[in-house]
Amino acid sequence: MPLVDTLHSLMFNPVLLVCVVLAISLVESLALVGLLVPGVVLITSAASLAAHQDIALAWLIGAAFIGAVLGDGISFVLGFKYREQVTRRWPLSQHPEWLARGACFFSRYGVWSVFIGRFVGPVRPIIPLVAGIMRMPPRTFIWANLASAVLWAPAYVLPGYLLGRTWQRHFNLPSGLETALLILGAIIVVLAVIFSWGRHQASRHGRLYRAIVAGIRRLPLLRRPWLALSQSGDVPLASLLLLVISVGGLSGWTLLVIGHDGPLNMDLFVQQLLTRLQNDAAYTVGNMFARTGDTLGIVAVTLPWAAWMLMGKRWDAISHWCGALAGIALLNMVGKGLFERARPDTPDYLMGSNSYPSAHTSTAVVLCGLAAAFVAAEMPRQQRFWAYWVALALALPMALSRLVVGVHWFSDLVGGALLGLVVCALTLLYWQQRPRAPLSPCPWRLLSVASLVLISARVSLLPPV
Repeated sequence: MPLVDTLHSLMFNPVLLVCVVLAISLVESLALVGLLVPGVVLITSAASLAAHQDIALAWLIGAAFIGAVLGDGISFVLGFKYREQVTRRWPLSQHPEWLARGACFFSRYGVWSVFIGRFVGPVRPIIPLVAGIMRMPPRTFIWANLASAVLWAPAYVLPGYLLGRTWQRHFNLPSGLETALLILGAIIVVLAVIFSWGRHQASRHGRLYRAIVAGIRRLPLLRRPWLALSQSGDVPLASLLLLVISVGGLSGWTLLVIGHDGPLNMDLFVQQLLTRLQNDAAYTVGNMFARTGDTLGIVAVTLPWAAWMLMGKRWDAISHWCGALAGIALLNMVGKGLFERARPDTPDYLMGSNSYPSAHTSTAVVLCGLAAAFVAAEMPRQQRFWAYWVALALALPMALSRLVVGVHWFSDLVGGALLGLVVCALTLLYWQQRPRAPLSPCPWRLLSVASLVLISARVSLLPPV
């Protein structure tokens, strides 16, 4: 395992960790980039790991201070010297409201906006740029930049450092698990950023979409197949990319799972962690989410929405939803029968059912993913990402509940999620073949309450399926 050993040595290198804190602080404060990077999560993780390695707190605070000063300074210089070019570049050209929000904040607080803005999430990466565009005196900006960074650095580093000092004592984590968790967390953060940025780029207004269209226009042989993908001429590039990536990921991950004798090392690590953290409350909550994601739970959640679509005679939407749910159920049955992977624990109600892929996870991804796609299509373009993040927040606990109740390995969840994304992509491609009438207006509040009542009755009254 030379690659794992190399990653382990790099992650626990004190000099590298200090540099990582500096880089995160710089990027977090950099104009516009800070909007896309979850800097609080990254700094907390890095500071926690540094504390676990007994790196002096002064080095971390100093690195965060330098990074914050440099990030705001670079942003100010960009706005001061290139004010016209900056406003015409992406993403400000696509999101002028960001600049308007920052200008309003700057007009309200003046010199203090640089100091206050560093602690206000929505405007933090914008204010230094706006200060430069508004020709704030450089000397005034420097003093505000330094003074705010002096307070910002310890405020962001200390919570993570405190966590790193105490997590081993309270959780008694098994050896090597810290590295696995850190790698897993970094992967999740990177994928989340790529998802947020990539989804926009693959949409009709994104740079990737426009670049591909421009290239195809120069190749007559590809022009007709490209336009044939959508009668409206708007090619569903995001759905195509999702299909290609999810099929490739599912194939590679499945080969990894079936090529390994027994659970993966990552599965054992995650299982050990959950064993350490297991308690009655966690098990009860896990069972509630597990029942929400089983067959009866899915029926309870979807019944009010299906009734609304039936009353509106939206046979096209109903057929796509039914096809997606039936398709994922069939693929789960085939996959479990084909791979015959044993579960960590098999309760009576799951006797005869295999582990890979996780049907709960794949069904939750299909249900939440398609709902997010349909809802996002009815929302303003700048707000569509909220639908996808809400879908992620709903699907994730349903998937993780299978680990809490001990009936799946972690790799089963990954395979199920990838399988669900394949079905989502195929369903959306069929839906986007031709223009569709909008599903709005939708009484979503009433339908949501009805789903909540039914799922509550299912969880409290009926046994797991």
